[in-house]
Amino acid sequence: MDQDQRLDSITRKIIGGAINVHRALGPGLLESAYETCLAFELQQLGLKIERQRPLPVRYRGITLDCGYRLDLVVEDCVIVELKATESLLPVHEAQLLSYLRMTGLRVGLLITFNVPVLKRGLKPIVNDFPDAARSASAGTSSQEIRNSLGVLGVSAVKLVLTT
Repeated sequence: MDQDQRLDSITRKIIGGAINVHRALGPGLLESAYETCLAFELQQLGLKIERQRPLPVRYRGITLDCGYRLDLVVEDCVIVELKATESLLPVHEAQLLSYLRMTGLRVGLLITFNVPVLKRGLKPIVNDFPDAARSASAGTSSQEIRNSLGVLGVSAVKLVLTT
């Protein structure tokens, strides 16, 4: 299995696990409850999980502990950032994209459980791909981005991009 297929398989398992947790618990709990349950669910699927991984900040050549923590890191290649908010905001997306850039990882999943249907609270984020503003100025169409993401094997990302 190549890296793209591996990422696709892992993200599918994470999304499936999150759906199971959401079906069992529903909306309205604290983020920490969803984190604990999702970590358990993913471990039951045989995935390697790290909870609350510290993320230091590099500033002027110095590593500083600024208190950042990654909610879940799955198989050392996917960051899962969990929320218990009514909706995902651009600041949440920026947070996860910053985490991806700081770690050098390519794929992250932003999930909020405080929604009636989980697919409304799920946003895959891919590092090193143009955001809407940059893609418009660079002349990159949404379809071109979708095609590029499909090559990565991160099929879930294609579902959330809009034209």
